[in-house]
Amino acid sequence: MPQPSIRPRRSFIFTPGLKPEMFPKALACGADIVCVELEDGIAPRDKAEARKHTLALFEAPQADDGVERVVRINSLREAFGIADIQAILETATPPPSLMVPKVRSPDEVVMLDNLLSERGHPTRLQVIIETNAGLEAAYDIAQCSDRIDAILFGGVDMAAELRCKNAWGPLLYARSRVIHAAAAAGLDAIDVPYLDLDDPDGMVVAAQQARDLGFAGKGAVHPKQIAALNDVFTPSAEEIARARKVISTFEEADTGLVVIDGKLIEKPVLRDMHRIVAIADRIGD
Repeated sequence: MPQPSIRPRRSFIFTPGLKPEMFPKALACGADIVCVELEDGIAPRDKAEARKHTLALFEAPQADDGVERVVRINSLREAFGIADIQAILETATPPPSLMVPKVRSPDEVVMLDNLLSERGHPTRLQVIIETNAGLEAAYDIAQCSDRIDAILFGGVDMAAELRCKNAWGPLLYARSRVIHAAAAAGLDAIDVPYLDLDDPDGMVVAAQQARDLGFAGKGAVHPKQIAALNDVFTPSAEEIARARKVISTFEEADTGLVVIDGKLIEKPVLRDMHRIVAIADRIGD
């Protein structure tokens, strides 16, 4: 099983599985991740139809356009989630990645991993931590499967579970635990979308706070948010140049420790350097 992929995950946006005609538009909006929605955005009566439309999207080969394609299934603790997985196991053309909501324990992810492996599907996973139980188990969840590429923080549901205000300060501890879990497993952490479309400045501040805490990107609820999010999470030209220098120095030294510009740098920083270069490649720098 391959290790977690290193690629830009500065922004993501949902597109409804019930409206497959919106998928190409979402792919063209500039987001690094486009997630086809089967969970909260789909009414119970429409779940089966949305599932059918969504899986049909992946019957044809996907373009190599740099956009990561993900499908958010329903919770594996619900009948709709089980139906989602059954349908994915039955198809010969599974989505490249699944976003798994409301994960409470590693057992859920291990079960899904085993089912995908038994079927021979290479499908990757992104896990949402948005429950109190999931937060308590975040470290173990992040470590439980080699299929996981990213951990997402679900702030709205988390705030409801913790009975706190959905704001930066009250959720700082929860966000920090998600960052800790993701970093320990070498995964990207992605922050919850900013819901107020009429407050673009507030969104930029929230994105900057998330970036400085260690998040690799943040969700969007509308395409008009994407450009600003990408800008916040795009490294500067100096950071890109330094990342390339660090990578090349390690390759030449073939050791776990190098000295660059008088500073000791250890090998664990390489993942972040490769992520910076991946972003640079995405923007053509």
